[in-house]
Amino acid sequence: MFHYVFKRIALMAPTLAVISFIIFVIIQLPPGDYLETYIAELESQGESVDREKIDFLRRQYGLDQPLPLQYANWIGGFFHGDWGYSFEHDLPVREVIGDRVFLTIIVSVITILFTWAVAFPIGIYSATHQYSWGDYGLTFLGFLGLATPNFLLALIMLYLANIWFGTSIGGLMDPQYLDQPWSWGKFVSVLEHLWIPVVVIGTSGTAGMIRRLRANLLDELEKQYVLTGKAKGLPPFRLLSKYPLRVALNFFIADIGSLLPSVISGAEIVAIVLSLPTTGPMLLSALQSQDMYLAGTFLLFLAALTVAGMLLSDLLLAWLDPRIRLQGEAAQ
Repeated sequence: MFHYVFKRIALMAPTLAVISFIIFVIIQLPPGDYLETYIAELESQGESVDREKIDFLRRQYGLDQPLPLQYANWIGGFFHGDWGYSFEHDLPVREVIGDRVFLTIIVSVITILFTWAVAFPIGIYSATHQYSWGDYGLTFLGFLGLATPNFLLALIMLYLANIWFGTSIGGLMDPQYLDQPWSWGKFVSVLEHLWIPVVVIGTSGTAGMIRRLRANLLDELEKQYVLTGKAKGLPPFRLLSKYPLRVALNFFIADIGSLLPSVISGAEIVAIVLSLPTTGPMLLSALQSQDMYLAGTFLLFLAALTVAGMLLSDLLLAWLDPRIRLQGEAAQ
């Protein structure tokens, strides 16, 4: 186990180095940079452009240097806490994403917990009561959740909240707490606004997880070892939890590799509809405006979380399912 973990961690550094270079190259592929886009925008509005200031900014932030040198300066800054400069926000990247990352983590983690808390009992009930009225009703709700786009559900909830209660549910806090330091009142305001995006974002994920858990658990319940356990007189709950449920949960654990990046990226369209101050809309805006250091930092964090999530899921799968081994045994 220790040798496997050490080997995987040792491979993470070169993997992230290659990914970071690919990210930097892809961001640089569109013609021009943020400053050229900014110049074109000013000229289209009939405003004059101070070319000397633009040239000074290009030299100051190394945009006039060759691509390999720009990459080396950018990636080298990570080792001493410098993530680059956001031209669009006119602030260091670290200051731009700080509060948004925290709010995104809160929304995403609670959404994941909500999804699991709802999907687990419903999926288990549907599998153990196959073709019952409860199974049919929950299956219908699952298909309805899968067929309803998140942004449409967000618009419906915005409309109903305005019609029934006369209030706006957009954002994650009351307007007076925007750009203010954290306090107890701000924390309570976030909790009051949090349940709407959690329900909206978690709906489709919950519906899909219910269907997958039901299908996997039904497949396990029909296998011979379950019939043998029943024949030996094992209690139904003990038989279910000790063997088939553990195997059916494999895909939940395997999904950790994709769940961790979602903590940073968030649900972009829903965040835009509900005016959530999360990182998703900011990442989209950075890509559109060619704010290279801000976009590159986001994408590099997503890559790091994906690599770490895959390692974590592999270790948890080996612990959950005894049939999985971290390394092959010699053939006897």
